[in-house]
Amino acid sequence: MTTKKKWILVLVGLVTVLIIGITGGSFYLYHFAFEPTPKVLTSTSKTSHTTLLKNKAWLKKVNKQTWHETSATDHLKLVADFVPATKKTTRTIVIAHGYMGNKEQMASYIRLWHRQGYNVLAPDDRGNGQSQGNYYGFGWPDRLDYVKWTKQIVRRLGSDSQIGLFGVSMGGATVMMMSGEKLPSQVKAIIEDCGYTSVTDELAYELKQLYHLPKFPLIYTASWVADWKAHFNFLEASSVNQLKKNKLPIFFIHGADDTFVPTKMVYENYRATTVKDKKLWVVPGAKHGEALNKQPDQYEEKVAVFMASHMK
Repeated sequence: MTTKKKWILVLVGLVTVLIIGITGGSFYLYHFAFEPTPKVLTSTSKTSHTTLLKNKAWLKKVNKQTWHETSATDHLKLVADFVPATKKTTRTIVIAHGYMGNKEQMASYIRLWHRQGYNVLAPDDRGNGQSQGNYYGFGWPDRLDYVKWTKQIVRRLGSDSQIGLFGVSMGGATVMMMSGEKLPSQVKAIIEDCGYTSVTDELAYELKQLYHLPKFPLIYTASWVADWKAHFNFLEASSVNQLKKNKLPIFFIHGADDTFVPTKMVYENYRATTVKDKKLWVVPGAKHGEALNKQPDQYEEKVAVFMASHMK
């Protein structure tokens, strides 16, 4: 065998190993990030956990209805809790939960808005809770599902409905991604708490934090796997791009010490929307999803005042 042939065989072998490695890595990244598997990525404070348990018990007992919807794509059956206000009202808050979450995980926020006199609709996203699906949508396909939920509110509760959108973490990204869609005129305002700039940015950040790997090529090759298995291209999933089309008043909240969705992302999201009626609150000392726990009274007051000013 000539030297040239030997080098060709070595090169082919290296390329083969590289292709196998990237393919395996891409499927692993999809499995880890998109499939509903047990994992621990963030931790909550003891106080926050205790408060949540108390509010979950409240949610279990409170008067509520079970609503159903069909996903905008993939024909999945989705489930939501509808908690009517104690006193009849036309005002409803739609709550979007976080990554690996469900409507019960949002009990503290459901109770907050119920306490403020609103109806509350809290869905389980695709692949979460009681809803069907074998993947997490990271807010992107979910944004279209939530548009359908808002339309159902109008059908059920009347055309004089006033709707506010509220989300935390992935839910924050979900409502930001909704902002670029054609929404019912009844949707009046948005509050997002610690949402990311894009799915690509968040996955690339976690890839570096957890595995010390660069964005290229795994993020792009994993997107092919996600497109094949979950039927959406997460490279398109951008809060920033959607916010550029936003026309609604919006309030951005983020923890100053957030290391899961880095705090710098909120500034990029804030800059992306050109609406004049926008607010930003970076909560000192708060980690990911801990703003409410860190400043409970101030948090409730700020979100209540903002939403009430747009839902007369």
